[in-house]
Amino acid sequence: VLNNFFCSLVMPQCQAPVRLPPAHSKLEFRRNAVTDDYKITAQVLGLGINGKVLECYCKKTGEKCALKILYDTPKARREVELHWRVSGGPHIVRILSLYENMHQGKKCLLIIMECMEGGELFNRIQARGDQAFTEREASEIMHDIGTAIEYLHHMDFAHRDVKPENLLYTTKESNATLKLTDFGFAKETTAHNSLQTPCYTPYYVAPEVLGPEKYDKSCDMWSLGVIMYILLCGFPPFYSNTGQAISPGMKQRIRLGQYEFPNPEWADVSEEAKQLIIQLLKTDPNERMTIGQFMNHPWISQSMVVPPTPLHTSRVLTEDKELWDDVKEEMTSALATMRVDYDQVKIKDLDTSNNPLLNKRRKSKSKESKNSFSEKGPCF
Repeated sequence: VLNNFFCSLVMPQCQAPVRLPPAHSKLEFRRNAVTDDYKITAQVLGLGINGKVLECYCKKTGEKCALKILYDTPKARREVELHWRVSGGPHIVRILSLYENMHQGKKCLLIIMECMEGGELFNRIQARGDQAFTEREASEIMHDIGTAIEYLHHMDFAHRDVKPENLLYTTKESNATLKLTDFGFAKETTAHNSLQTPCYTPYYVAPEVLGPEKYDKSCDMWSLGVIMYILLCGFPPFYSNTGQAISPGMKQRIRLGQYEFPNPEWADVSEEAKQLIIQLLKTDPNERMTIGQFMNHPWISQSMVVPPTPLHTSRVLTEDKELWDDVKEEMTSALATMRVDYDQVKIKDLDTSNNPLLNKRRKSKSKESKNSFSEKGPCF
């Protein structure tokens, strides 16, 4: 279905047209009980920004689906409306039906979505074990994520919370499709509705979100840079202090764009990939690469010629699983905050913050080789 959408991306000098899916019908909520049509289980599939997601089955077809439950608020209706308008877009989780029901005396919005049984992006890579994850595969994954973002930006939406937990596979099969979900922070980016609200997930937040400046679609581009960085090495470029969703030191490093490509994880990664990340992580949103430029970059548009270099990613994710889970827990707790009073956060010296993943690995490898890292190590 998407062949025509992708074919023109092979020519990086040409801007690829965005192929739109069939227009959605008018947004309408069913008022009958959702249990009339679906059998709902107690299995929690995930926790979104604004509500939990439960497993359910269509009584008519037996299809396994996902049910997201939101209390009926203006914010919840905005999330539903925006997701509905882009549902059916390439690499975006589809909404199957919508309900408006009462639950414990409160009106709720119920979203029936396709069930993404393949799980999260990085869990899938972590589960590969000894099977090497390659740079070419990273390119293909970034192409898929970029395709979703390109569609959203073409529709004048910014997702604003693009991160690994919101990137899910349709099935556990090798040919599964990667899709973007959770539109709890999504917002239109038209001139009369520019993005100014400081709500985000700290590990993937763009520098301008941390200050009073306006931010728009370039936030998603920054997130693409962070995700691409992790795909190519197994750890993120910026780290918070343990126990804090976003530490002062991490905040300063993000705003200054301070990160490096340390060896040995980055030793064999192509220079083209590194330069692409640099363009995505520009601290000035006006200098940051746009989604059109990203999709037409050779490393993205010509995945088949990207070198199939084995990466350290799956090994690092496996070895540092405990620390990675800690990072995810901090991120999950940060989601409940939704807004950060960044003006009251004090800035510490860079030396007061360390990257626990690198420190742990640096200690274990120092016995093997004194030259694996520089004496001071990379400044994150």
